Amino acid sequence: MPDRYFTNKTFSFLSSLAENNTREWFAAHKQDYENYVREPALDFISDMAETMPLISPHFRALPKKVGGSLMRVQRNLRFSRDKTPYKTNIGIQFRHEVGKDIHAPGYYVHIEPGECFVAAGLWHPETDVLFKIRGAIAQNAEAWVKARDDKEFSKHFELVGDTLANAPRGFAKNHPQVEDLKRKDFIGLAGLSKENVTSMNFRAMVAERFKQAEPVMRFLCGALEIRF
Repeated sequence: MPDRYFTNKTFSFLSSLAENNTREWFAAHKQDYENYVREPALDFISDMAETMPLISPHFRALPKKVGGSLMRVQRNLRFSRDKTPYKTNIGIQFRHEVGKDIHAPGYYVHIEPGECFVAAGLWHPETDVLFKIRGAIAQNAEAWVKARDDKEFSKHFELVGDTLANAPRGFAKNHPQVEDLKRKDFIGLAGLSKENVTSMNFRAMVAERFKQAEPVMRFLCGALEIRF
C-alpha cells in the first residue's frame, strides 16, 4: 500500500486537462495520466477491495483498467453538446453485486480540482426502482426518517439531487415525508478537501464515510429487496 495514492501532481494534471481538453494534448501527456491518475486510482481500488467487505460484503471494488470500479476518462459524446473528449475528474464507483450500471445502489468517490466528495445511494434510478424506494418510504416512514436522520450520517452527508415540484402520482400530497417522496435521486454527498485526498489516511477516511452511510444504504437496499 503506498503512503499516498493521489498527490498535488494528480490535481495539476486534472487542471491542465481542463485547460487543454483535446485528444492531441492527452496523447502527449498519456504517461502523466498513467502515473498520476490511473495507476494511483487502481492502487486505491485494490486496497479498498480489502476494506469493502468490512462495510458490506455485497459491494465490489474491481481494480481493472476497463470495466471495473474506475470510470473511464473518455466522455460519452453521443448526446452531448459539449464535445470535449475527456472527463476532468476521477470517478471511482463501488457498485452492488447485482448492479449493472450507475443506476444501481453504490458508493462513489469523486476527485476534481475544487470539488471532491464521497457519495452513497442511487443517482437517477430508473422509474421502477424509484417507485419501489418511494413505496418503502411511504409505508415505512419511521424507518426512513431514522436512517435519514441518523446522527453520523446527517453530520457528514447531505441528501442531494433532482426533485419533483409536486408529490409523485400515486402518493398522498399530505404525506409527512412528501418532500422525500418528491426526490428523483437518493444520494448522500460528503465533501472532501484536496488535503483529505492527498493525505496518508485517505483510504481510512473514505471507509469511515462509507460506514457512516450504512443506515441509508441499508434502507435503500431493503426497499429494492437486495442484500446489504
